[in-house]
Amino acid sequence: MKLWLRKLAVSLVAIVTLGLYVPPLHIDPEANSNKNALASKAADDERHAASVAVAKEGDSSSPAGSIQTEQKYDKEKYIDSLTDIAKQQATSKLGPKIASQVEDEFSRDILPAMESVLKSVLEAADDDVMFYSITQQPAGGFGERIFHVYDERNEKDIARFHVRRDNRPMEGYWFNFHYHLSNDNFQAHHEIGEIYWDKNMPPKWMA
Repeated sequence: MKLWLRKLAVSLVAIVTLGLYVPPLHIDPEANSNKNALASKAADDERHAASVAVAKEGDSSSPAGSIQTEQKYDKEKYIDSLTDIAKQQATSKLGPKIASQVEDEFSRDILPAMESVLKSVLEAADDDVMFYSITQQPAGGFGERIFHVYDERNEKDIARFHVRRDNRPMEGYWFNFHYHLSNDNFQAHHEIGEIYWDKNMPPKWMA
């Protein structure tokens, strides 16, 4: 093949190849427009939702102020959960050996009274109660601690619920359930109730 024919063939192949290849430089303006429209709609929806929430909060026709009712419900639920934890700690404090003998009296007299006192302490804290917690481990052996209520923000006790063993002459051993409060530096002894054991020394707590 002559040189000029070979050059012509190469040129034709190059022209055909370039004509078939289209580089992706074209950007669809309509796609951008649709994307912007969607973003704008999402922002409008978000603003609308916020406006509805504000309107409901200020609407006197809404049932007892929906947001305040929800906050009150959360607080009450949290108090109930703390009370349940406290009751579990009080029950585990006895241990199976002591519980087998005083369980009925403890469940009938002590637990309801303890729950009532605890709820009074928690409700008096108002919104601060959301920062309160219950200690997770009663004192074993001869220790008095059942559980403490403390403020998580500063790790300081608010109330201490204890049980003391009293050995009274001619009577025997009693379990004295009581609590102390931080407002008098835990000095005053507030009684919850008592349970009689017998004249023999009771087992250690949690035994």
